[in-house]
Amino acid sequence: MVRKVASGVVWNLLAFGFGKLTLLLVTSILARLLTKDEIGVVGAAVVAINYLTIIKDLGLGTALIQKRGDVNEAANTVFTINIILGFLLSLLVIPLAPFVGDYYNDPQVTSVLRWLGISFAINAFGAVHVVWLLRDLDYRRKALPEMGNSLVKAVVSIGMALAGFGVWSLVFGQIAGAAASVILVWILLPWRPRLSIDRGIAASLFKFSSSIVGSDVLTVFIDNVDYLIVGRVFGLAALGVYTFAYRLPELLVIGNLWILGTIAFPAFSSIQDKPDEMRRGFLGSVRLVELIVTPITLGLIVAADPLVRVVFGEEWLEIIPILRVLAAYAWIYSIGFHVGGIYKAVGRPDILLKLSIFSIVIIVPSLLLGAQFYGVIGVAYGHLFAVIVRRTVSLIVATRFVNVTVAEIFAQVRASLLAGLAMTVLALATLFLTSGWSPLPQLLCVAMVGALVYLGLLWRTERENFTRLARVFNRSQN
Repeated sequence: MVRKVASGVVWNLLAFGFGKLTLLLVTSILARLLTKDEIGVVGAAVVAINYLTIIKDLGLGTALIQKRGDVNEAANTVFTINIILGFLLSLLVIPLAPFVGDYYNDPQVTSVLRWLGISFAINAFGAVHVVWLLRDLDYRRKALPEMGNSLVKAVVSIGMALAGFGVWSLVFGQIAGAAASVILVWILLPWRPRLSIDRGIAASLFKFSSSIVGSDVLTVFIDNVDYLIVGRVFGLAALGVYTFAYRLPELLVIGNLWILGTIAFPAFSSIQDKPDEMRRGFLGSVRLVELIVTPITLGLIVAADPLVRVVFGEEWLEIIPILRVLAAYAWIYSIGFHVGGIYKAVGRPDILLKLSIFSIVIIVPSLLLGAQFYGVIGVAYGHLFAVIVRRTVSLIVATRFVNVTVAEIFAQVRASLLAGLAMTVLALATLFLTSGWSPLPQLLCVAMVGALVYLGLLWRTERENFTRLARVFNRSQN
């Protein structure tokens, strides 16, 4: 299991890195070709798609991963239900889109959303194939469709933007990428589904997935409510600014967490009856995640100015202070993030549902108050305040179900935090000394100094862990 998980980390990070570097390149190019309003229009439509996505399989994919024994008939059942739901959602978007356009006071959102809705029907054909690969911890084959999606989406989006298609370059790039991913996953996985629904199996899967869906509904609401507030209160141009401010923390941190989460849940499911191993796995995941996340978030805070100038261009400088706040939010968000995989693995997804309800009670008033008193950046500050409260409560709950203490959790963070603080001091000094340089060489210099300091300090304290991790990765490829 450890070898498979290690292989999963390698291949997921490979696919994720390729995808995010591609997206970063696309974002950098499109930021110079599209207006803030055009970015905001697509951002508004994507928020609506995200809300509908939570019911695309009613949590049955997660239930299929957790299910033990022969799952072939269960997979056929889930595939059939997915196809039905995919087409229904694509059709449902048509009458719902005008209401979304009215909410944002922009009719173009309506047509953009209707076209993006086609992706529900497309993705339904490949969803269970991806679940099979996740269940088998076969991340090598899972990585290729993701990379294909990123590449096709990039080519189509940039090509159409250069040809002057504006907002539609993002729309059709998204659709083309989804189609490419489905085609590739069917080529790579020999399993061929059969259209059938076993009512007994469906009932069993729904029993597990009901809490998953409830939790996912609330999670998606929590993750997108800031976009709803910014777009409605401040307009689509402000939403475009906020979308890009969130883009780098999302690409470099939050996306990493979700990718690692797809590994953690199947891995925890495979040891669901071994609490000691699960405890060690959770603490190990906290340590590994923070070793990766801490330098990235601190780096975003320190180097926000040259980074924005290089990636987005001079016309997007207003996102710099928002980016810094959201980077701090992403760091707090990352601590103990994967405990949710344990709750699902042991058959207690209801805990996630309860935590999500608590999160809504905290986050909605925090964002609204922040928006009222401080504008768009106030929404980011509201996020930061809310996530501190949410994560504190989540870690306290985790100590009851994973048999760890809060002190043990934060002990896993200590090494990365101390090295990160030292990195920050020297990176700030470098930023000051290079203040007269142009943005790109300044950014490269600050990044190089920060990386050398951080890795050098960690090598002294984490050498044994790095060596052990390297051995595991090497065995995972044999």
